[in-house]
Formats: sequence, C-alpha cells, structure tokens
Amino acid sequence: MTKSQRVALAVLSAAMLMTILDGSIVTVAMPAIQDDLGFSPAGLSWTVNAYLIAFGGLLLLAGRLGDLIGRKTMFLTGTGVFTVASLLAGAATSPEMLVGARFLQGVGSAISASVVLGILVTIFTGARERATAIGVFSFTGAAGASIGQVLGGVLTDALNWHWIFLINVPIGVLTIAVALAALPADRGLGLAAGADVFGAILVTAGLMLGIYTVVEVETYGWVSTRTLGLGALATALLAAFAARQATARTPLLPLRIFRSRNVSGANVVQMLALAAMFAFQIIVALYLQKVLGYNALQTGLAMLPAALAIGTVSLFASARLVTRFGERAVLLSGLVLLLIGMSWLMRLPTEAVYVTDLLPMMVLIAGGGLVLPTLTALAMSGAEADDAGLASGLFNTTQQVGMAIGVAVLSTLAAARTGAELAVGASEADALTSGYRLAFTVAAGLLAAALAISVTVLRRPGAPAAPAAATDQVAVR
Repeated sequence: MTKSQRVALAVLSAAMLMTILDGSIVTVAMPAIQDDLGFSPAGLSWTVNAYLIAFGGLLLLAGRLGDLIGRKTMFLTGTGVFTVASLLAGAATSPEMLVGARFLQGVGSAISASVVLGILVTIFTGARERATAIGVFSFTGAAGASIGQVLGGVLTDALNWHWIFLINVPIGVLTIAVALAALPADRGLGLAAGADVFGAILVTAGLMLGIYTVVEVETYGWVSTRTLGLGALATALLAAFAARQATARTPLLPLRIFRSRNVSGANVVQMLALAAMFAFQIIVALYLQKVLGYNALQTGLAMLPAALAIGTVSLFASARLVTRFGERAVLLSGLVLLLIGMSWLMRLPTEAVYVTDLLPMMVLIAGGGLVLPTLTALAMSGAEADDAGLASGLFNTTQQVGMAIGVAVLSTLAAARTGAELAVGASEADALTSGYRLAFTVAAGLLAAALAISVTVLRRPGAPAAPAAATDQVAVR
C-alpha cells in the first residue's frame, strides 16, 4: 500500500467513523440533553430518529448522484454539510434546534457515506490491498457504535453534552483539507446519464417514510391504524419506484444490479446481521443502566471490549484470512461466532456478573470484524466501475434499514414482554431482563437466517457460477 493510498484510506475511514459515531454517541448523553433542553420523553427519541431518517432515506439517491457528478465532489460536500450541522447541534438551545441540526447531520452523512465505498474500490484494485483496506474501513464502521458510547460517556461526564457534537467540527475541517489533496479526482458520468428525478422522489419518500414508520412503532405499536397506514403508503411508494426502474430510460437503481447473487445476498445478510448487532449495542447498554445500575461512563467502558475485539479482528486478521480462505468462508465463521455469542445472552440473569455473563459476548462479537469486511467485499464484487457509487449507496442503505428495523422490532418485543411480566407481579429488574432475553433470542434467530442465506446464496468472487446463476457474470453490465 503506497503512502497516498494510506492517506486516502485514513480520510475515508475518518469520515465513516464520524458518521457511525454520531449514530451512537448521543445515546448515553440523552438524559443530560433532556434535562438541559427540556425534551419530553417522546420527543427525546428524535435526537436519534431525525438523524436516522435523513441518513437512511437519502443514501440511495446520494450514491447515484456520486456516479453522475463525481464521488469526490459528493464526499467533500457531504462532509462540509455534516461539519456545519455538528456546529449547529453543539450550539443548540432548544429541542427544535437540536432535532433540525440532527436531521441536517443525517443529510450530510448520507451524501458522504454513500460514495465512500465507491471511492475505496477504485483506489485499491489489488485483491490483497483491497482486502486490507476494507478491513480497516469496516473496523471504523463495526467498532464505531461501541466507541461512540464510550466517547459519549467521557465527553458528557468530563465536559457537557454539547461536546459530543462540537468534537466533529475540527475533525471535519481536517478531513476536508486532507481529502482535497488525497482523493483522486473524478468527473462522473454527467446528470444526463441518469437523472431519474421522479424515481428519486419515489425512493427517497418511500425510504424516509418507511424508516419513520419503523422508529415510531415503539410509540404506536405494530397494528395501530397509524402504523399500518404509514407502512402501506411507504410500501406503495417503494413498489412504484421498483416499477419505475423497470421502465425508466435512465433508472436511478438499475434492476440488473440484483442479478448478482453476491450483491443481492450480501445486502440481505447485512440487514439481518446488523439488525442483531446494532440491537445488541442498544439493548446491552439499556440492561447495564436499567438493571445493573451503571452510569453513562461505566456503560461505555463496559462496551469497550466489544470495540477492541472487533477492531483487532478487522485490522489484523480479516484481510489475511480472506486472502487464505476467501470471503465466503470467513463470513460464515464470523456469523457462527456472533450466533454463539447472541445465544449466550439468551440466558442473561437479573443479577449478572460482568466477567462471566457479559464479557464472553463482548469477545465473541469479534465475529463482526469478520462479517462486515467480507460482506462489503462481496456486495461490491459484482459492481462495474460506473456503478460503484450506486452499489455503495445501496449497501449503506440496507445497513441503515437493518439497524432501524432491528432496534424497532427487538426493543418493541422487549418492552411488550416487560409489560406482561410487570402485569403479573414481577419486579422491574426481572421484567426488564425477561424482555431483553426475548430480544436476544430473536436476534439469534436473525443471525441464523443470515447464516442460512450465506450458505445457500453467496459465493466467492471469481468462482464459477452454478448453472442457475449463470447471469451473475453479467450482473451489472
């Protein structure tokens, strides 16, 4: 790996780290934010949801725009928007100002994150150096949520909650300055090559409404008129988008990309795996605070071994293992480790001992350091150079949708079980723990499904296709 490649990788990883950190750093600071700005209990969740809706809803559109007007331009624009929004969030003096800034942060994150993988795969063309680069990059994504919880606790306790946003400003400015020189210039295909405006409106509205519906489930329930109505409308918009892509002259998301088993399969597996992994981050943090009585800083430090385990595997093992055994074999191994760890949490006691009841899972989640790099490689393996931004945007979109669905579904199930236990006279600690155990059981089921799909659908890039999958060779042509 050359010096220029290392600098470019550092810039891309730093931007991705800011993006992922901002999805989790706010969680441990939410009580302080509520006390300071006067959020209502229901309104407080929008400090997370506003970011998630904008981020997940705009990724696909931003990825295609990166192919059309240039990925470097999109990356710099997105990082700039995110940096300005972070300054506004850090200076917020009202709930409305903070939620608006968080939405703008999500917009900036979507613009920059949508093209990062597209830039990365054009810089690193060799198999081994690409595997190493993807391992480093995936570490920033996989460990970012845990690091965010630690950093959020430290900054909130040592300074105040404003600094969980203000810390992004100097990092963002430095990232832009280095990126101007370090990232290769690209002109893009031009807007005339694929500016499907109506399709963009349909998919952006459908994704935003769909994610909004999911994050509101915890408040209104799965079978309320509001949830069913919004879900039906979101489904109709996405169905209309799919129909549009089959007939449009310049589709935003050419359906040919789904002919690749690796592109389609890796995106589905990612949704399932991240639904389980992200829910693990949130639910374990709730368990530590609500059942075991940890404070924000203690919770962040308790989650630190997970970040270290993922980081160690991503940085020092994943690339070597992929080179020797291939992406598919390494992916399966990582999913097995995650499944064992999640199954361990299904027996979580009310009065847990951290070293014996939680630390094993913190180590086994190192499987995420094998899963995410290999899924990234598999998802991008079927994309032509002109569609790299599109494939990157699609991969990031399924990532956000998976996390949103995982948190909404598992937290709703946990809350329902807790309510039922309280109704029959269980103590609060026992009721909460019972709900969390149910969530971990469902998460284990999601990982089992991801493992099954990986075995039956995915194959090593470059391996001969089975007769039924002969079209994989022209997946995105």
